[in-house]
Amino acid sequence: MILDKIKAAFGFGPKKPTVELLISIEKIERRVALLEDGRLEEFQIEREGDVSLAGSIFKGRIKNIEPGLKAMFVDIGCEKNAFLHYWDAMPAALEEIETIDRGTGKKPRRIQVEDIPTLYPPGAEVVVQVTKGPIGNKGPRITTNISLPGRFVVLTPYSDQFGISRKISDPEERARLRKILSKLEVPEGIGVIIRTVGEGQRARFFVRDVAMLLEQWQHIEEGIKTKTAPATLHQESDLVERSVRDFLTEEVDRIVLDNEPEFERIKTLVASISKRSMRKIRLYQEPVPLFEKFGIDRQLDSSMRRQVYLKSGAYIVIDETEALVAIDVNTGRSKATAENEDTIVATNLEAAQEIARQLRLRNIGGLIIVDFIDMRMRKDQQAVYQQFRQSLSRDKAKTHVLPISPLGLIEMTRQRTEESHFKLSYEDCPYCKGRGRVRTPETMSLDIQREISRRMRLNPEVHEVRAYVHPKVLERLRSHDEESLVELERRFAGRLAFRADPELTQEQYRITNALTDQDLK
Repeated sequence: MILDKIKAAFGFGPKKPTVELLISIEKIERRVALLEDGRLEEFQIEREGDVSLAGSIFKGRIKNIEPGLKAMFVDIGCEKNAFLHYWDAMPAALEEIETIDRGTGKKPRRIQVEDIPTLYPPGAEVVVQVTKGPIGNKGPRITTNISLPGRFVVLTPYSDQFGISRKISDPEERARLRKILSKLEVPEGIGVIIRTVGEGQRARFFVRDVAMLLEQWQHIEEGIKTKTAPATLHQESDLVERSVRDFLTEEVDRIVLDNEPEFERIKTLVASISKRSMRKIRLYQEPVPLFEKFGIDRQLDSSMRRQVYLKSGAYIVIDETEALVAIDVNTGRSKATAENEDTIVATNLEAAQEIARQLRLRNIGGLIIVDFIDMRMRKDQQAVYQQFRQSLSRDKAKTHVLPISPLGLIEMTRQRTEESHFKLSYEDCPYCKGRGRVRTPETMSLDIQREISRRMRLNPEVHEVRAYVHPKVLERLRSHDEESLVELERRFAGRLAFRADPELTQEQYRITNALTDQDLK
């Protein structure tokens, strides 16, 4: 690690990418984009009226307990009660917590799952933090494991554990950070975890961060004592503030905002953290919109498509379903063939990097299945798996990835705290009802003929029938089904007329009495 820094200082080794954080503020919407050498790597969005529940702290009241689900439902003041699992109802894992009777000196007794209803009866007040906001028809997910994120550390008020982010792997740096942790002045019972961005930082930054978080926790404790449930104790910062807190690292070269009031607010915020970083903040005042100037709108449009093409000519297909997200890698125009194993591996390695990027851009979470191009050699499968894990390592959301299965699939989960950007930005097509397919003119022609036959049988007094159909369906009726329609007229001694109605979808039609133009039942 030290050698890498020396090489970088003297211009050796791989060139450091230019990293820019762009923040566009509009009346209805706020957007944040992270670019590396002009390529979009991270994207977040927040709209007017949106309240970020994830990370917020509440004083809630337990409404009911469901032993079958091993969960409680807690009123925190939202439209739907929050879901609190038994295992999230303690400051740490159940099997690691013990009750201590200091008066008798008896051996501590382990708390069991069966104890939870007694510890948290209906009507009891409980302090909780939202880990996952409402998604679809589900309420928020909450925990009693409170944590307050700062710039370089995370404060854990109900846990006295001190730790360092696992993403900091250098042994010398971890040893240095442990010394800093041991010297931090923290009240008994409160823990501190050093974040990944704390790597290489001086001790005074951690001291200042801890002091700010302790002051924040003091305000929350006052609310716990004075407020009646349900009540908000701490509201998570808005998108702009969260983005600056999480992304303003040594690697970021500049932060560009297109709104002057927000520019001044962020400068004040950064000044309290690192005055040296203030020079990175710029105000954008050109007439061309910020996202258009940097080509972000174009990149966003291509990233939200079902098919995403790779430089090699291959492409990946991303389908979000109710239960899981399916991602398929296809050769496309790539030269990858069964006889060219090296090209297949190269295509899969490229796809692994792009899939990790797409998960971040779209904010996809939950269960994810990735189907790479089949590889014969186990070492090639392992190389793709390791590349995928490495590409996911920069993801701030927690991920868990299993090795490639015998069927050639990678199964993984990604932490989901809110709806994906795709589901926030798109709704089901009213034409196809979200299927992505419409019935063919041939199928519709057959349906219409069956329906006409049924309705004429039910209305024997009606001998003249008119059908309004989509133009494509009318073309099919005239060009291919004339004999069938003549036979239908003979059978019912009637007359059929068809008219095109462009306002109808391809799957819609109307069948009426031609004399009154009233719908036939």
